[in-house]
Order: sequence, then C-alpha cells, then structure tokens
Amino acid sequence: MSHNTIGHLFRMTTWGESHGPALGCVVDGCPPGLPLTVEDIQLFLDKRRPGQSRYTTQRQEPDTVEILSGVFDDGGGRQVTTGTPISLVIRNVDQRSKDYSDIKDKFRPGHADLAYWQKYGIRDYRGGGRSSARETAARVAGGAVARKVLPGVVIRGALVQIGPHRIDRGRWDWAEVDRNPFFCPDPRAAVTWAAYLDGIRKSGSSVGAVIEVVAEGVPPGLGAPIYGKLDQDLAAAMMSINAVKGVEIGEGFASAELTGEANADEMRAGPNGQPVYLSNHSGGVLGGISTGQPLVVRFAVKPTSSILTPRKTLDIGGKDAEILTKGRHDPCVGIRAVPVGEAMTALVLADHLLRHRAQVGERR
Repeated sequence: MSHNTIGHLFRMTTWGESHGPALGCVVDGCPPGLPLTVEDIQLFLDKRRPGQSRYTTQRQEPDTVEILSGVFDDGGGRQVTTGTPISLVIRNVDQRSKDYSDIKDKFRPGHADLAYWQKYGIRDYRGGGRSSARETAARVAGGAVARKVLPGVVIRGALVQIGPHRIDRGRWDWAEVDRNPFFCPDPRAAVTWAAYLDGIRKSGSSVGAVIEVVAEGVPPGLGAPIYGKLDQDLAAAMMSINAVKGVEIGEGFASAELTGEANADEMRAGPNGQPVYLSNHSGGVLGGISTGQPLVVRFAVKPTSSILTPRKTLDIGGKDAEILTKGRHDPCVGIRAVPVGEAMTALVLADHLLRHRAQVGERR
C-alpha cells in the first residue's frame, strides 16, 4: 500500500492498524532546535482519545505516545528536535478483535471494507485494519510536532453541526469548546446535541457532523498560485480523514448564493501599511495564497458505518447476506474528528511555511 505520506518539505508518514500491536508516524523535515517533549504531543492526543464520554466509542485506549528518535538534550535540560526523522509510537492496548468475528466474511455497507478487498485482496476485518479511524491518532501526534514549526499561529477546531442540528453563530464562544463533550462553541446547541445523540446511541445507529477549523496568525504569502494552492492542499488533507465527504473554505458552497458585491472582502489601509479586510468570505485564501486573515476550513463527516441495524450486503463469495455490527463504535465519529482536523491543518501549514521560506526567504 503506497501513499501513506503527506507533505513536501515537512513530511509525515503514518503506519499501523486498528487492532495491531501499535500505530504511529515518522515526521521528516522538522527543523532542528525546536523544543519538543512527550507532554507537548500528549496534550493533543488526550483531546482525541476514545472513551471519554458516552457519545464516543468505549474502547479504552490511553493513547500514550513515545518518542523514539529525533530529539536530544540541548545541554541545558531541554529536549529539542535534531533535524532528523522523529519517530512516534502509540501502543494499542484494548483491542477486541473477536467483536468482528461474525462479520469477517461480510462487507459493511458504507464502509471501505469492499473497496479495500477489491483493490488489495486482503480482508482485515479487525476494525477495518488500515481503513479504521484509529489511524488518526498518529496524525494528531504528527500534527503536534507541526505546531512547533508555526510560532504565533493558533489552530482551533469546533463541531458546528450534528445531524440536522446547527449551532447559532451568534453564541459562538471558544471557551465553551472545552466545557462540553462535543467541542461545541454554542452552549445551548450542546444541550440539544446531548439529548439528540443519546437517542441515536440507544437506537444503535449513527449520525454525521460538520467540523470547522480556524487558524489565526497565519502569515500572508503561504501557498503557490497554480498546483500548490494552500486551499487545495488543505482540502486534500481534510478529504484524507476517514469518513470525510465534503470540504469547503470560507463561505464555501454558500458563496454560490452571493453577489459579487456581497462576496468581495473589501479592504482599508491599516497600521504600518498592512491591509485590513472588512470581511472574510474567502476564508483567508485568495488565488491559493494566504492573505493573513484567519484561515477557515470546514468539512463534513458521514455517519459511522458500524451500526446495529441489520442491512443488506454481500459476502466474500459474492452472495447476498445481511449484516449488523456489534462492538464499540462512535455514534458520531465527527466528535473526535475535531482534533484530527486541527492536526491536518497544522501539517499543511507547517509544510507551506517551509516551502515559502525556500521560495522567498524569511524576510517576507
């Protein structure tokens, strides 16, 4: 299986399966001399970790990260990056492969089971193997390293919709994101979601969601106009996340309803001759290049395919069958996708920052 790497100058390769002994990543291209400790990475892994509420899978994984290479004591008691590949490992400790024994010869509708089998001829039924969202733990670890390359950039994510229920943007409060199990910036919406998702969970079903990631402090000039657009790479990074079926930047699809006057981000002269934008419909990117405004990316996650409702399917022999999936699954996988979206944003920005320096130097 090829294509397990993202990035050009700042590169991350992930490895491992859902029910294997471990998973992890190798980060290559990280500049030397950046402070990096296990705690710096664990902070973000703890946000994604399963089993923290009744609204996520009850698989009990501590997601404890180990740094195997790429850091060294600088002589002053600090662990810093050396510029060599940084290898990170996360042990799997709570696999229950037997939960999948009843479906080992059947394909889950809506899941990648059949597509993987058609392509590779291998049926890793233990949680989906490489196609499992368990792989995203390694992405979050790599994204934590990427943040070290982005001084002054603040990357935050939030859940803005579960099923048909959206937040009220007039009540957006970033502080609320850490006060509820949904990463929800609207306290009233969080209450509605709790009751709604309890019903979904008890019925053995699942539902989709929309995540929004905002990066502030992004310098202008990141990205290249044709085949290296910043928003192009962001969209590709978000689409690479398990279960993502749609991505938009800024106004996204809503811009189709706007006129040219409404959509234009008008400008005025600001301090030190820097432009001040009167709106941000572009989501911080114009012509594939960052404008210095907040970068706004949104992505839609489909419902989890592993549900208790019996569904029509096929078995490996090509015969009609029925399937229901037991085990521990997220009723809304979008919840834990929030820190994953943040990580993918960090990885793309770190790569583009290094590419920008290679193109024009650090003076711009």
